[in-house]
Amino acid sequence: MNEQQTLFDFMRQQSDKLAAQTLQHIGLTFISLFIAVLIGLPLGILITRRRKLSGPVLGVAGVLQTIPSIALLGFMIPVLGIGAKPAIVALLLYALLPIVRNTFTGITGVDPAVKEAAVAMGMSKWQVLFKVELPLAMPVIFAGIRTATVITVGVATLASYIAAGGLGEFIFGGISLNNTNMILAGAIPAALLAILFDFLLSRLQRLNIRKLKTATATLPLLLLLFSSFYFIPSAYGGKLTAGFTPEFMGRQDGNLGLQSKYKLKIHTIVISDAVMYKAAYENQLDVISGYSTDGRLEAYHLVVLKDDKGIFPPYYAAPVVREDALTKFPELENTLNLLSGKINDSIMTALNYRTDYLHQSPEKVAKDFLLDNGLWKPAREVNMGIVRIGSKIFGEQYILASMYSMLIKGYTDYDVATKTGLGGTKICFDALTNNQIDFYPEYTGTGLLAILKPSLKTVDSLTLSKDKTYNYVQKEFQKKYNIKWLKPIGFNNAYALMMRKKQAKDLNIKTISNLKRYLESK
Repeated sequence: MNEQQTLFDFMRQQSDKLAAQTLQHIGLTFISLFIAVLIGLPLGILITRRRKLSGPVLGVAGVLQTIPSIALLGFMIPVLGIGAKPAIVALLLYALLPIVRNTFTGITGVDPAVKEAAVAMGMSKWQVLFKVELPLAMPVIFAGIRTATVITVGVATLASYIAAGGLGEFIFGGISLNNTNMILAGAIPAALLAILFDFLLSRLQRLNIRKLKTATATLPLLLLLFSSFYFIPSAYGGKLTAGFTPEFMGRQDGNLGLQSKYKLKIHTIVISDAVMYKAAYENQLDVISGYSTDGRLEAYHLVVLKDDKGIFPPYYAAPVVREDALTKFPELENTLNLLSGKINDSIMTALNYRTDYLHQSPEKVAKDFLLDNGLWKPAREVNMGIVRIGSKIFGEQYILASMYSMLIKGYTDYDVATKTGLGGTKICFDALTNNQIDFYPEYTGTGLLAILKPSLKTVDSLTLSKDKTYNYVQKEFQKKYNIKWLKPIGFNNAYALMMRKKQAKDLNIKTISNLKRYLESK
């Protein structure tokens, strides 16, 4: 990808995708908001009539808002799967508190003398509610809906993690790929949507009571109209659906390679690798972008499609360390190199299986491996400095970080601080260059394509050879960043396209070219 590309050029180039994601984002926001209003408004009215319920109801709504967004989405997956349903439920739960609270506050804030006068005129309880209380409380209620809208627009960016679409696809893709233009292409429209919707609702809030009644009557229709936006991009889906991670979407050894070399056209959604494999296993996705050493391959009965045009070249895994850290900790390099050549593809796959599917802790898996290979030593008590280890946010990296931590404690006089789960490549690499960590495990292909980003000609000349790629990134990292690649660990963790074994067999799909021909025949 061209490093000099401007944000405007990127957004123009990705205009179709940006339009689709914006429509999905608007749709998700207003589906959730519509349901939240349907639930929150009656609930707010109810607790004005049953004051004893107000404390518990507002308390529960408040607690729901304190749950981290990612965690709430995660709680939804076992019950509702992936896609729009769990995202909508999570978003409407976030929107409930301001709607319920402001409905309660608005109605209870109406002057009691006004309500008494209405009753004295012969109005029933329902007439008092609809003709007096709600109209007078409507500005406060609209303020709650405004707050809920802004919250929902922001939280909806996380929906892409569970394949619900929206502008988060660009944001998380940009974080994974160290691409600022991609991050801004998602973040700026999301911020503009929040500002726009807040402004429009503020205008409604300022109307006089007579005009506000008309506006209130049309609000459900507007919410339904905006909600329908979510389904517009879905109308262009195909027979099979692919789920690709944000990083895979923007890499040459990923979706870009599938487009350029295979001309593969498949309905694609962006999804976090944390839920991608299970989604394929549960028939919610047909094709996924996986990792060649992932332990969930066998666990979820998946098969790797043969890459017959070679867009997924083999790459080495190795620790990348700042030179000043190697100077500060003289024993560090030799200690980290104790793992060199010790873990091949099959061993790494078996280790990943234990964490990804058997749910054993990375620490236990790491210690068992070191014990089996005669590498484990008890931690020393001396502390001559603290080595900071980073890792990305998947099982393999946690295992490697745990191994390195145990080796450092057992073979040196240094202590260890771990910063695991740092997210994508950009976060880890920025933490390394900004002196927040001293080293982390990386892959030569990622270093080449996501960090160095050389010309396509250079990439093509390197990626057929693991050693050429390693030598190139080692040299360039040293020159540009003063970062050293240590000896390769031994295994190759390349991307791969995967399908369920039974489905691939039934459709007679063994290679990516087979997949392309099948899609073209439909």
